[in-house]
Amino acid sequence: MMGHGIDDGAFSGLARKARRRLPRLFADYIDGGAHGEHTLHRNRAAFARWGVMPRGLRDVSSIDLTTSCFGRAWRLPFFLAPVGFAGMFHADGEPGAANEAARRSVGMGVSTFSIHAMETVAASGADLMAQIYVMRDRGITRDMLARARACGMSGIIVTIDTAITPVRERDVRNGFRHLSRPTAAQMVGLLKRPLWLTDTVRRGRNTVGNIDRYTTARGVMAQARDVAAQIDPTLDWDDLAWLRDAWNGALVVKGIMHPDDALRAAEHGADGIIVSNHGGRQMDPAPGTLDVLPAIADVIGGRLDIVVDGGIRRGGDVVTALALGASAVSLGRPWAWGLAAYGARGVGAALADLERELRDVMALAGLCDIAALRRAGRTALWPLPS
Repeated sequence: MMGHGIDDGAFSGLARKARRRLPRLFADYIDGGAHGEHTLHRNRAAFARWGVMPRGLRDVSSIDLTTSCFGRAWRLPFFLAPVGFAGMFHADGEPGAANEAARRSVGMGVSTFSIHAMETVAASGADLMAQIYVMRDRGITRDMLARARACGMSGIIVTIDTAITPVRERDVRNGFRHLSRPTAAQMVGLLKRPLWLTDTVRRGRNTVGNIDRYTTARGVMAQARDVAAQIDPTLDWDDLAWLRDAWNGALVVKGIMHPDDALRAAEHGADGIIVSNHGGRQMDPAPGTLDVLPAIADVIGGRLDIVVDGGIRRGGDVVTALALGASAVSLGRPWAWGLAAYGARGVGAALADLERELRDVMALAGLCDIAALRRAGRTALWPLPS
């Protein structure tokens, strides 16, 4: 089975297991997109327009995948994107994923809507960044910045593409947003997944631990709705300047899709950007992230790090993204599937599978390290007929 008719790539086995283990409403929450899900499909389809050129007679006996991004050194050019409610997928939750990120020396973003508080996730020792929204009540945002600073986050990720939450038809059909009071049909669906249900009881919590201090609501979805209503729809470039003044660590802007916005982020002091359409979960229809990456990389001209998010499912996708100007790739659904399937070890398996494919493609392309790939740039690729 393939979600949405999209090839799950190197993560197919994990995705199948995750969908079998999770109640339908959580599986659809991971898989789904906004409106007609056209953007979700475009993210994946964009990679099919490029091939990686095989090159021989080069010494590729050793492949070095270390890279630098957002001022940090990573062993692999991978970043675990912030995923809301991940702790609902498996009891290992966000701390388990962070432990794998630490073990494999990759970066990770901790969602505002993390089931475990950022302080708990930070105990892993992973290279973490706190994903935040700017709230109507700036006191909440200031407190989140103070917490991120206190628990040693290397930076913050401000998400800018959520002025509203659009219709996500799967969530509407499944009643995901009303899980705080499950219907009879939802209860039947939950009971059909005994492994997940037992694991949920073992987890023993029904709060969004990262934000429960900011709401009097009870239950995961009620808390999430209450705090989501606080996200400020008037957010503008002056607010980004305010954040830059308030935060002295790395500041990354997530949700950039237009070259002009990339330039303005750089001008307002951002240390990096994440080219993202929220995994197809916000604007629909929108371009695929890989489609807009070259124009953004051209205007930025190496002034700051660019991570591309959305549709990465194969090692060749990573090579393609880096050849088109990305510093690293962001993985959301893949690590969520891994966590849902097998907990922390599933996250490790997802990263290992992608690393294995990346090493294969790098070697067959005659590229011994990330620096060589950057030097080759678009010459490492070949445009394919549509």
